[in-house]
Amino acid sequence: MNFGFTEEQNLLRDQVERFMQDTCPMTRVRELSGTGGFDAALWKQIGDLGWLGLLIPEAYGGLGLKWIDQVVVLEAAATGLCPLPIASHALASTAVLACASDEQKSRWLPLMASGEAICTLGLYDDANWIDPSAITATAKANADGYVLSGTKPFVNDASNASYLLLAVQGPEGLGLAAVSKDEVRITPQPTMDSTKPMASVDLDGVAINAESLLAMTTEQLSYLTDCGALAVTAEMVGAGDSILNLTSDYAKQRIQFGKPIGQYQGVKHRLADMYVDLESYRSLCYFAGWCADDDPKELARAVSLAKGYASDAFNQIGIDGVGLHGAIGFTAEYDAQLFLKRSKWARPMFGDSDFHLDRVASLGGL
Repeated sequence: MNFGFTEEQNLLRDQVERFMQDTCPMTRVRELSGTGGFDAALWKQIGDLGWLGLLIPEAYGGLGLKWIDQVVVLEAAATGLCPLPIASHALASTAVLACASDEQKSRWLPLMASGEAICTLGLYDDANWIDPSAITATAKANADGYVLSGTKPFVNDASNASYLLLAVQGPEGLGLAAVSKDEVRITPQPTMDSTKPMASVDLDGVAINAESLLAMTTEQLSYLTDCGALAVTAEMVGAGDSILNLTSDYAKQRIQFGKPIGQYQGVKHRLADMYVDLESYRSLCYFAGWCADDDPKELARAVSLAKGYASDAFNQIGIDGVGLHGAIGFTAEYDAQLFLKRSKWARPMFGDSDFHLDRVASLGGL
């Protein structure tokens, strides 16, 4: 097997990074994160470039690529902490592809591929509990379809989405309820990372038709959880790259006692540790991205190895990045603290290190 990237994938990475640098630099990221993190014109641009339909088959207007290509886009976009709901939209697309009927796919996927429909996915109702029983929202059958009840307390990008796919307990088992943002009550929640808006979604009394409930098996739920963990890990690779580069550049420029601080052994060692950790979880992430399509039986273990390692490693990279900047690293005017905040957001998403490392042990028979 060849884990090197193709020429097309490298070109895609370069295209995304250049686009973000030119169109959504950190100054723009700061502006967007202060207003909910959404720019309709920018969203249309990335839709026109095809990035929103990366995983969607060509028959539905997408590019028909693989999850490893999605990893490339998410990593490159995260180098600049892009605040748009690219990851949430990709996960919603994955959910439709995995769970929807052909008729449902024909209705929703073309809108998702173009970006006309902005979608997100909400699975569990407890931030610290990754299990089917952690889905407590319900869908009860009536003459016209279903009536929903319950609250989804932690839905990423819910405030910016036009449609939400929300996991519920249905009459015949697990399902995904597709609802419009106008049908539910969305309450923004405070988050440490303002580039990653989150909201609670109140479903009590919301009525949907039969076609708006997608059947979902426990295996599909596990797969979507793995894809979510993979997406977050890919973003941790990109953000980790940026904070390491930012810190390395600062260590070359900051003069202390007559020479750059990067020449002191203590600083060198911490930068080296950051680099080793980043490259370790980068490799694990790429392997998991490859497994998503080419070795799905290995996906659960590969994703948990990647997310389990990255959750703690990226958190430490963020801490060291701010620390090596000294006092300026903690100031709101400097970018280092933004990457530390991203590490705090990413750590528990779709399972923290304890969950994933325990899962690796369990899958290994321990």
